[in-house]
Amino acid sequence: MRLIDSHAHLDDARFSKNRERIIEALPYQGVRYVINPGSDLTSSRRAVRLAEQNARVFAAVGTHPHDADNYNAHAERMYRQLRESSDKVVAIGEIGLDYYYDHSPREIQKNVFIEQLALARELELPVIIHSRSAEGDMYPILKKHLGPAGGVMHCFSGDWAAAMQYLSLDMYISIAGTVTFKNAAATQDVAKRTPADRLLIETDSPYLTPTPFRGKRNEPALVHYVAQKVAELRGITEEEVARQTTENAIRLFALPDHLS
Repeated sequence: MRLIDSHAHLDDARFSKNRERIIEALPYQGVRYVINPGSDLTSSRRAVRLAEQNARVFAAVGTHPHDADNYNAHAERMYRQLRESSDKVVAIGEIGLDYYYDHSPREIQKNVFIEQLALARELELPVIIHSRSAEGDMYPILKKHLGPAGGVMHCFSGDWAAAMQYLSLDMYISIAGTVTFKNAAATQDVAKRTPADRLLIETDSPYLTPTPFRGKRNEPALVHYVAQKVAELRGITEEEVARQTTENAIRLFALPDHLS
């Protein structure tokens, strides 16, 4: 059985002491591929460099809404160049809106989000979307600006009504370790009801460590606990979740199918 962790920040400093060991262990831990998104230009460059050095790691490049203030024409040029110079760049992300923390003004967040959606359309890449407390603006923007390559709602935390909106745009829904939390009724409902061909799983490492490891650093190997919980909720085997979500990730991100 092989799983794809569709969202993990392996470039994060919390992996500095044993990053290479974690990556080398992936195939022995049942993890086929990891998608490593950037959050700004610096982390995007790190993500691409890491992907170029490791066959099982792929990168996304983009500016997170927390850092929208720092997005400019130079960053856009660099993201374009990173994609043009490396076929390991498989998405634009993570991008989106975050009205919970509001680290950047909302109008700037929206403008930067739209600009990066345009970049994804130009480069014919899917998008990895961060959305928190921003559903009122998120869906209308995506409905108007999402490109044909589509995208995924990363670490989905909304309810089923919100999920159906994004599914109507042919987007994917990604379930993270939060599905194992006791207070995650809405996420569990979405994990149970999302169509099989639209479901992804992720860790969001080093964050959102699943039960029973909460309080410790998350890592891609723990994506199995996400798969186990999703399988339980859907009344199927973990192997079936692995097959479905792996096929979906390969389709969305145009990943190679030759590594087991």
